[in-house]
Amino acid sequence: MWNARGKVAATVLTTAMLGSLLAACGNNDNGDTNGSTNGASNGGSDNKPVTLKLLHNWNGSGGGNVEPDMTPIAKAIKEKTGVTVKFEYTKGSEVEKINTIFATQDLPDIYTGPAWGGELDGVIKAAKEDQLVDLTGKLDKYPNLAKEVQKENVPPALYDKAIGGIDGKQYMLFQNQPASDKDAMDWLYGFYVRKDIATKIGVDPQSVKTKDELFNFLKKIKDANLQENGMPVFPLGGFSNGWAVGIGNTMFYGSDYADKGDGTLEHVFFTKPYEDYTLYYRKLISDGLLDPETFTQTDPIAKEKINQGRIAVLAAHYPAILDASKEYVKSHPGSDYIPVGPLERAGAEDNRPVDLGIQGNNVTVITKECKNVDAALKLLDFLASDEGFKLVHYGIEGTDYDMVDGKPVAKKDVFDKFNADTTGKAKKDEGFGIGLESMTGLDRTNTLGGDIWADQERTAAMDSARKILRPNGIQVISAYNAGDFISKSPQWETLKPSMDQIGDVWKEAVFAKSDEAALKVINQLRSQIKKTGYDDAMKFVNDSLKGKEVVKLQMAN
Repeated sequence: MWNARGKVAATVLTTAMLGSLLAACGNNDNGDTNGSTNGASNGGSDNKPVTLKLLHNWNGSGGGNVEPDMTPIAKAIKEKTGVTVKFEYTKGSEVEKINTIFATQDLPDIYTGPAWGGELDGVIKAAKEDQLVDLTGKLDKYPNLAKEVQKENVPPALYDKAIGGIDGKQYMLFQNQPASDKDAMDWLYGFYVRKDIATKIGVDPQSVKTKDELFNFLKKIKDANLQENGMPVFPLGGFSNGWAVGIGNTMFYGSDYADKGDGTLEHVFFTKPYEDYTLYYRKLISDGLLDPETFTQTDPIAKEKINQGRIAVLAAHYPAILDASKEYVKSHPGSDYIPVGPLERAGAEDNRPVDLGIQGNNVTVITKECKNVDAALKLLDFLASDEGFKLVHYGIEGTDYDMVDGKPVAKKDVFDKFNADTTGKAKKDEGFGIGLESMTGLDRTNTLGGDIWADQERTAAMDSARKILRPNGIQVISAYNAGDFISKSPQWETLKPSMDQIGDVWKEAVFAKSDEAALKVINQLRSQIKKTGYDDAMKFVNDSLKGKEVVKLQMAN
């Protein structure tokens, strides 16, 4: 999924990283099981040229050295649909961006962005303000789009909240939900240590299982006084804005809403395990085990530290770690990042498969400013077809790849060119990874041929990490999450500003001078949340969830 880490950065720190998720498999009318028809429907429109502006609301996304609409893939899309796509990319907060465009009316023709949190709330608000095109009755002309919003292909709470309709009208499309369990992508979030550093301190990373063992592991790294080019090596670090060092929370609690023991739920922020989690991280910082700049640094600075060899343990998903450390590993053989653990999970039996929330990462809407709604729908329907999916993910058949025994196989010269480019610009210049993948309907990557551009070393590293971190496999969550219901409560408008402060207060607490000061900060916000309608909102949540299966264990995907 596109730049998945951007949202997890925010959700980890706000403890709202766990949503209600479902991977579902849908069948085609023609008997396929890949979740889309073979080609895009004409939808009643022709191929007259039209240029549409598309806002890709993911921080860090972007094109390569050439204009995104001038790439070979973009040109092929234009030939098929008549549409030239002019991309706009978000460089700051995704939530601020969506709120700004609808407030200022500086609107794109098409918007696509995260399917959760404040970004989704912004889309819902725009729908209620009649700023989006009502798709009710239109999708019967576009079968690929109709399929991606069918109830069985959407996580249940997300369907109820947004995708199934707002005030009885259909506004939203939903992309990248796995078409089948086979297509579920596990990004392998966890803690990863440089192999050479683990060897230096004489600790097997796979022997580290508990929160105390992780703490002692990091302390042993610090006590080794390691340096790179005269600069100290931090035992633990992350990427920009604190992503994703907070994922150690799963050692303390299973999900954002905990059972109070009587069958009712409360937000984990009000629990003792949350206090323990906060104080654990406060001690990491006070003892010099966690890079204190992690929560304020930019992504370039974070990656510079990694390339300088100054971060011993990284917390994130594995693909991001492999990408960020590729140059350093190339010049320092044996410095690969390898998994720590698997670590204990609060409330989970040792033999339990890892509970993953597999969720499509994009909601796409057409704004009322769109100059040609039919062209927009035709474009999106083509991208969601098998033909469009293959074009966006694999490129031009015969140029970028060949079909061998019914499966796409990358051309060796193209593969080698991409593999040799550590910056990723070569792929973007061809049209890969510039945002189109976000709109290719149900995720059918494995069904249609897998990731043909993944280098063998990367694939081997992922497979190796998966064997370590997922010894009992995974299970995809299909239950409801309380977080999807509290936002529907009558108190939410007054409660939300207080709840939104949880992430900032957590950071303030972990930098407090004492445990007492940290708990005082937390308790002050607890009191504020209570005063703004929390108890009544939770009564609404618990009443709404009666008789429903509720998420109680989940790890980030």
